[in-house]
Amino acid sequence: MATIVKKNIKGHAYYYAVQTGWVEGRSRVIWQKYLGKAEDIVTKLEGLGAEPYKARVFFFGAVAALYQVAADLGVVAIIDQFAPKRNQGPSVGEYMLIAAINRAVAPKSKRQIGEWYAGTSLSRWLKARPEHLSSQRFWDHMSYLDAEQIRRIEAELTRVMVERYSLDLRSLVYDTTNFFTWIDTATEAELPQRGHNKQKRNDLRQVGLALMVTMDFAIPLFHQVYPGNRPDVTQFDSVVDELVERYKTLAGECLDVTVILDKGNNSRDNVARLSEALGFVGSLVPSQHPDLLAVPRSEFRPLEGPEFGGVLAYRTRKEVFGRLFTVVVTYNEALYLGQMQGLVLALRKANQGLRELKRRLEERYSRSKPRGKPPTVATVRAQVRKILRKPLDQMVKWQVREEGGRILLEYEIDHDARDAYVEKYFGKNILFTNRKEWTTEQIVLGYRGQGCIEASIKTMKDHHFIGWSPMYHWTDQKIRVHAFYCVLALMLTSLLRRRLALAGLDMSTAAILEQLGGIYEVAHIYPPQARRKDTFTLSEMNEVQRKLAQTLNLEAMHRLAG
Repeated sequence: MATIVKKNIKGHAYYYAVQTGWVEGRSRVIWQKYLGKAEDIVTKLEGLGAEPYKARVFFFGAVAALYQVAADLGVVAIIDQFAPKRNQGPSVGEYMLIAAINRAVAPKSKRQIGEWYAGTSLSRWLKARPEHLSSQRFWDHMSYLDAEQIRRIEAELTRVMVERYSLDLRSLVYDTTNFFTWIDTATEAELPQRGHNKQKRNDLRQVGLALMVTMDFAIPLFHQVYPGNRPDVTQFDSVVDELVERYKTLAGECLDVTVILDKGNNSRDNVARLSEALGFVGSLVPSQHPDLLAVPRSEFRPLEGPEFGGVLAYRTRKEVFGRLFTVVVTYNEALYLGQMQGLVLALRKANQGLRELKRRLEERYSRSKPRGKPPTVATVRAQVRKILRKPLDQMVKWQVREEGGRILLEYEIDHDARDAYVEKYFGKNILFTNRKEWTTEQIVLGYRGQGCIEASIKTMKDHHFIGWSPMYHWTDQKIRVHAFYCVLALMLTSLLRRRLALAGLDMSTAAILEQLGGIYEVAHIYPPQARRKDTFTLSEMNEVQRKLAQTLNLEAMHRLAG
């Protein structure tokens, strides 16, 4: 039992809590704790009953989980290794990590990121203060990174990831996308250019992004930013050498790497260079291979496995781009039904457009004094062609003619032509590969990996999580750094998803970030006279949040912050 003991030291009285016990037959002090002077003890006792006079709430769950992943990977140290600076304030690596985590959970402009940071638990783990995170300070530290440094940092991150997490490298997926910008036409920069925008904003300058990810969990291993007016096939030609170089780096971990790519990257030179260095699975434009589309359904066989329900395949060897490859034509019932649904909607819309055009022509001639420029056969035909885009132009019979000073439009759906087109094209994909030793099931399953990178790209175009936008940069160098920390955000979230899935919690990235985003730290702040240290508690959690917190050991991160 402990007792309180008074000790006089240099004329002052100090009090200790002392625990005594018998040691070798004698009473000895086995534990003691300093309590302070009498007035200190009284003050502490009075403070125990003090109530906090305010509380602050910090975003904790998502930032803690991503910070944990980054710390395990050594992100800050790797970036600082290639972009060192004077030991003053946050390092370049810390700035990039803050930017990446912000992109992952709540994309903000550089003007807003300091305020966001102050409201997160990151401010208790990193030495950065909110005043360090002004737009100018961020831009200053972005200037430490050029294209070559980013390439070397990414290569080192890839090497460490592969070694530490034993990533499955047997199948890697490559694809490209683009992001529109608000950069003015007069701004001098090579990356933002007008081109075919995948979000239908052809009126704006855009930036292209090439990505290579693992098939499992879509973990980025390589990225490159390129001018927005460069076609996919040309861009792929520029990165083939880099992909092969990355393969050589990874070959020690996996000697059998296969790259999955989309048909937009096909060319004779690209296919030749890739097939000589790597295994690959790609797709072909169906309309360019009518002989394969003409193969009767009786020649197709069902694929084996529960994941292939309703999928048939025809396998052969064919010369493509000057080389002999294994070719697989697939027929997917689910794809067929989806395309049929899309065709019905497209025909309905086209029919409405033609009906409205015919109504306007007839209404014009019913007036005694028609207004506006009179139509001609040529102008009406141009309007019809605009309505009947491919492949609808093959399924609708139409005629525009002049009769008695009037322009007449006649049209009808050609059901035979529609059925023939559907029979020939719908539900089919044509795949080709230099992996002739693979089974047909392996080839089809490999190409399906294209869906994982498409999901990642879709996520990057989300304004809630891992968003590319907003991007308020207009120089090529800053745009490259912006792309780097956006891809770093995708890397951290993909590794987080992988860790949870391996622990039995298989959730989408958006669901993970949404649930973790609802876990907060609450700071209970006491008045100065209470002489009590502020305390931190975690907010109440639902069942999913509790499982996530336990799996990720977020309690340890909470104690670390405290």
